[in-house]
Amino acid sequence: MAASPTPGGGLGAILAAGDRDYLVRNSGEQVKISSIEGDTVAIYFSASWCPPCQRFTPKLIEAYKELTSNGKSFEVIFVSGDRDEEAFNAYFAKMPWLAVPFSDSEGRKSLDERFDVNGIPHLVFLDAKTGEVLTDEGVEFVSEYGIEAYPFTTERINELKEQEKAAKDNQTIHSVLATPNRNYVISNTGEKVPIVDLEGKYVGICFVVNGYPPVEEFTPVLAKIYAKLKEVGEKFEVVAVSLDSDEESFNNSFSSMPWLAIPHGDKMCQKLVSYFELSDLPTLVLIGPDGKTLSSNIADIINEHGLDAWEGFPFNAEKLEILAEKAKAKAASQTLESLLVTGDVDFVIGKDGAKVPVAELVGKTVLLYFSAKWCGPCRAFLPTLVDVYNKIKEKNSDFEIVFVSSDRDQSSFDDFFSGMPWLAIPLEDERKAYLKKKFKIRGIPSLVAIGPDGKTVNTDAKTSLAVHGADAFPFTDERIQELEKKIEEMAKGWPEKLKHELHEHELVLIRRPRPYGCDGCEEMGTSWSYNCAECDFDLHTKCALGEEKKGEEVNGQEHAAAPAGYVCEGDVCRKA
Repeated sequence: MAASPTPGGGLGAILAAGDRDYLVRNSGEQVKISSIEGDTVAIYFSASWCPPCQRFTPKLIEAYKELTSNGKSFEVIFVSGDRDEEAFNAYFAKMPWLAVPFSDSEGRKSLDERFDVNGIPHLVFLDAKTGEVLTDEGVEFVSEYGIEAYPFTTERINELKEQEKAAKDNQTIHSVLATPNRNYVISNTGEKVPIVDLEGKYVGICFVVNGYPPVEEFTPVLAKIYAKLKEVGEKFEVVAVSLDSDEESFNNSFSSMPWLAIPHGDKMCQKLVSYFELSDLPTLVLIGPDGKTLSSNIADIINEHGLDAWEGFPFNAEKLEILAEKAKAKAASQTLESLLVTGDVDFVIGKDGAKVPVAELVGKTVLLYFSAKWCGPCRAFLPTLVDVYNKIKEKNSDFEIVFVSSDRDQSSFDDFFSGMPWLAIPLEDERKAYLKKKFKIRGIPSLVAIGPDGKTVNTDAKTSLAVHGADAFPFTDERIQELEKKIEEMAKGWPEKLKHELHEHELVLIRRPRPYGCDGCEEMGTSWSYNCAECDFDLHTKCALGEEKKGEEVNGQEHAAAPAGYVCEGDVCRKA
């Protein structure tokens, strides 16, 4: 935000409220607002209950201490969003600056409104003499630039951005990894490896977070590719950039990595987040032998091709074309065994862990069911899938489902699998990660249909099943198109518009490409609905036309929270 004047003049007019003309320190000392020294003052809106605030506050404390110890004219004023004074006191005790008294709720509310605070942490920088707002993007500036952003004016930030652009134009492996006080990276044994040793090599800058599922799934694959490239003599190295907040988490993840890392807590880690405009994890930036960036993220290539990705190194256009052709040929030669057999592991399991040879599934239509007990939409979908499974099996013996679990422990897996009449891949089996990557599973529940010849016939069989039920079998494009034509014919006999006692407005018959919720019987619907676009109101055609519709009850298993890295919305849980 560009600098702008604040109504009402200087700092006193902004911070004083009623008869209160002072702020407080965490010792209880009162400090007159008129005595505050500092050319730049930051107003910090935060709360102890807010996780992003908990992560940002230590960064602000570090910047504050560095600036004040270097003689910079700077002050911070804390405006609490805590729910009670005990929480305020405990949080404020860690802060070396001033605060608006917690007892002055009206004063705190007034500041929230004055600076249009819609979320926290929120950091506003002011010119202390005039009250002019220098920027309201203080959190971003401190996170990206630290004390280099001082005095936190738009001009200073623009200057830093220009410096960044110049640095990218003249980028070297040293400018990316080194600092004035550090010219090395480290191994997981603590050895210091000079950055000069990386000159002339391809270097992957890998951003990591311990315990984040997408990163944990990616890292073992990268480790195998790393080993393969070393084995064939390629000049390739990886340097981890940890985003972990504590050293113990960093050490836990780095101990299993065969490559190098920037030391934990080094300010360069946060700078590289901004420098490479990090927006997703996992991210693997590829730096060329000349120190220039070749790709902002080759993690997607590795996720798509798995271990075979090493053959695309160094991932230029020519190599990627070869990799794509190989993937195309591999897909054309796909069989059920190529999907489900790895080395000596040539089975799936039934109840009580009984091993069922994959060979017994060859020639059948097989649904790969990606799901987990912790996922609410998965638990809700399971009864429908069981019903459809039983109906298909009554007429077609050449059909099976294989459960591919995302559960976190054996107990959850066993409990969820106990309600399934089909087969499964064991919980700790490596084939699960391969299948998720191959079919790009980003959300659960998901169903992928494999035909009798082992080829993939439908990567979104869940939608086909939700719309057409057991009639969707064998889930091929031809079958789905045939069913769609029948639905179109059936709809010709329904009124285009109607009035219904459950809604005040006229309802219009519309085609629904995805499942929806019926506001009459509160169950899921598919294909068609009678809809009020103004109110986002829907009725099943059977509910709207007065026909009896019997819904299925959802399995009422106890709620389980989604693990880190997943967000559950509507009828799917996706990777965040």
